[in-house]
Amino acid sequence: MSERKVLTKYYPPDFDPSAIKRVRKPKDSGPKSQTVRLMAPFSMRCTMCGEYIYKGRKFNARKETTEEKYYSIPIFRFYIRCTRCSGEITFKTDPKNMDYTCERGAKRNFEPWRDQTHKEETEEERLDRLEREEQEEEEEKERNAMAELENKTTDAKREMAIADALDEIRTRNARNERSNRAEEGLVGVRDEIDDWQRRQDMEDEELARRAFMTEDGDRVRRLGEEEEEGRDGSNDSPEVDGGVLNGKGKGKGKEVNGTNGEEVEKKVEDQTPAPTFRRAPKKKKDFSAALGIKKKPALV
Repeated sequence: MSERKVLTKYYPPDFDPSAIKRVRKPKDSGPKSQTVRLMAPFSMRCTMCGEYIYKGRKFNARKETTEEKYYSIPIFRFYIRCTRCSGEITFKTDPKNMDYTCERGAKRNFEPWRDQTHKEETEEERLDRLEREEQEEEEEKERNAMAELENKTTDAKREMAIADALDEIRTRNARNERSNRAEEGLVGVRDEIDDWQRRQDMEDEELARRAFMTEDGDRVRRLGEEEEEGRDGSNDSPEVDGGVLNGKGKGKGKEVNGTNGEEVEKKVEDQTPAPTFRRAPKKKKDFSAALGIKKKPALV
């Protein structure tokens, strides 16, 4: 197989480049033409076979530059062939209406210049149209000015709302910071008060302990404890710790402490019975008399 892209060509041994003479051909007279790839600019129907060619179908066309011009704009002509009967179809550009014009071989399905809106207008109509357009432009400018003013007002309101929200946030943060500082100060004051209260309690306890201690460091007994000890030691004797009871059951006695030998006078009161919380039963009422019932006397 030969190469697809040949870089060197074969020259026969009897090749003589001097034998090749330069030939001048006459210039092509007539319009210039070239082959281009294009799409159908409008939908059309072939006049020979009736085939419909939709807009956008691709063709290999021949482009030709005509001698016609529209305000120095060249007009081009295109040649295509029908996809069914291979009939030649020709159309050219129309710069005036910014469209294409079908010349022969097919008929366009819709021609926009046939519409009444594209008809040629007179000078009066043109002036009226220009005045109407100017008036519409002025109204549009006024609407734009009002819209711009409304937008500015909306932006100002939004900025004010944002500023108010920022001020509120700053105020709340400052208030929280003050409350935190106050709480920290209160915590310190509470700690100081607790320490002072603790010291006072300890001093009170120390004073109470010293008040109920003797010189030797022994604890002073209470009256109830000594009475119980006296009752246990005397076994219901009329004397209580060396004292004699009077007729009413009251008397004064002297108690001698075994440790220090001090005498303390105390009153001994009569023993009262301990209160009881037993529930007393209620007596039942006799409703027989109220109901008219008479009880018979017992026979025995």
